[in-house]
Amino acid sequence: MDTKTFTVNPIGYVRAGEEGFYLEIAPEYRPALKGLEGFGHLNVLWWLHLYDEYREVLECDQPYRLAPAKLGIFATRSPVRPNPIALTTVAVLSIDHERGIIRIPYTDAEDGSPILDLKPYHPCEDRVRDVALPDWCAHWPQWVEDAATFDWSAEFVNAQ
Repeated sequence: MDTKTFTVNPIGYVRAGEEGFYLEIAPEYRPALKGLEGFGHLNVLWWLHLYDEYREVLECDQPYRLAPAKLGIFATRSPVRPNPIALTTVAVLSIDHERGIIRIPYTDAEDGSPILDLKPYHPCEDRVRDVALPDWCAHWPQWVEDAATFDWSAEFVNAQ
C-alpha cells in the first residue's frame, strides 16, 4: 500500500467548562461561518488529542457487556484509533461571527480539542432510515436525543 503523510491544521478549538460548551473558530477561518445561520446542527470533525499515542491499538478486549470477547477498534467508538479523528453532531444554540463562537449545549470532546472541520448536518445526507446493527448493541438508543437518558454505565464492562 502506498503511504502518504497528510497535514491537518486546526480551524479552532473546543471549549468546555463552567461557561458552557462552545466551538472557538480561529480568526482566519471565521469567514467560512457565513451561511450557517438556520442550521440546527453541525457535524464537527475533531482531533482526539489526548489519545495520539495509542495509534497502534487495532483490537480491544470486550468493551461492552454484550459484545464479543474481542473487537476490532473500527467496531467501537473508542478514542483509541489509528488516526484519532472524531465525528460529533452538535446542536447549534447561537453563532457569533465576529468572535468566532458557536455555542452548543454539549459535546463529548474534551476542552482544548482541535477542530479539524465543520459541516452542516443535512438529514438527506446524514440520516439513515434502515440501520443494521449487531445484536450486542441493537438495543442502544436510535436517536441522539434519547441517548442522554440511556443508562450507558450498564453497557460498559469497566463502568465505575
